[in-house]
Amino acid sequence: MLTQAERIVVGVADLAASRDDHASIVTYALGSCLGLMIHDPVAHVGAMLHVMLPDSRLDASMAASNPAMFVDTGVPRLFMAAYRLGAVKERIVVKVVGGAAVQGGSDMFEIGKRNMVALHRILWKNNVMIQSSDVGGNVARTATLHVGDGRVTMRIDGTDKSL
Repeated sequence: MLTQAERIVVGVADLAASRDDHASIVTYALGSCLGLMIHDPVAHVGAMLHVMLPDSRLDASMAASNPAMFVDTGVPRLFMAAYRLGAVKERIVVKVVGGAAVQGGSDMFEIGKRNMVALHRILWKNNVMIQSSDVGGNVARTATLHVGDGRVTMRIDGTDKSL
């Protein structure tokens, strides 16, 4: 019997987690935003965060109402969502996509770079390493996490690529 694959769409400043082997989690148009994907290969748990800004101190009320908007508040929420589904920190594989300067290559606020610095800071503080990434540059990316096997595929300028 064939099982129809579920496609879970993660919007901007949003996150999702699943333990459905047939599911894929996708987010579109990652410019300066980051798509952070985590996967536990034993528990078959996958989760994705589409985060916009590095630091919740920029807007505490917004961080309270939507923690997925900021790296420092969204990343812990992502991991907690995965843990609730059975993921174990020591087995989690981390991949990240995005962090570009899509304004014609000039981003005077360097949001993409600042997002990556904030992400590295919180992951290092918690002894979590990024296994692979495709960040920077000046193109937007679409990222898909395949929950069953943890594969991440990207679409950049109409070209598909694996991460």
